[in-house]
Amino acid sequence: MKIKIFPRNPNPKALQQVVDILENDGVIVYPTDTVYAIGCSLKSLKAIERIKSIRGKKDAEMSIICPDISSISKYAKFDTPIFKVLKQNLPGPFTFILKASGKILDKFLEKRKNIGVRMPDNDITMSIVRTLGYPLVTTSVKDDDEIIEYTTDPELIEERYSSVVDLIVDGGYGNNEPSTIVDCTGDEIIVIREGIGELR
Repeated sequence: MKIKIFPRNPNPKALQQVVDILENDGVIVYPTDTVYAIGCSLKSLKAIERIKSIRGKKDAEMSIICPDISSISKYAKFDTPIFKVLKQNLPGPFTFILKASGKILDKFLEKRKNIGVRMPDNDITMSIVRTLGYPLVTTSVKDDDEIIEYTTDPELIEERYSSVVDLIVDGGYGNNEPSTIVDCTGDEIIVIREGIGELR
């Protein structure tokens, strides 16, 4: 199933339809400010396992999407200098690697002590997360093509994923460049992958 949501003014009824699916262990494909992503509620271990199966367990690098920095602080630990970096750059096309707090499910972390956190600058994504009232688990939609790494066309995404996810949110063409990954777990802040975002 595919649903069209317009980025500038997401329809509340359509958003509720998405959230109803997420609350019932559903898996969705949705747009972000970078590439399209596969996602589910952080509450649903069943759905998290489905995403791992879709992407392949070894390839499922999953982060969480939070609606604001105060909710990030529930799931990750960081000090004042890191808080300032988050505040300057979010919402935006970044994945910040932070030390996980005790509120993250062990089965989600799989013995890792760190977690990737996103707050995309995309009204559809943020409206879904706010309506859900809980973080989204997220991982990028990859392409099988060795040259084109990410699928950006919702029609092609529907062809490929409609049989394995419960809903595809069509928010128009996506970007084909991913987020910038910033590691904030050590003594220094390190950009470990250059993407769309330029760190301020």
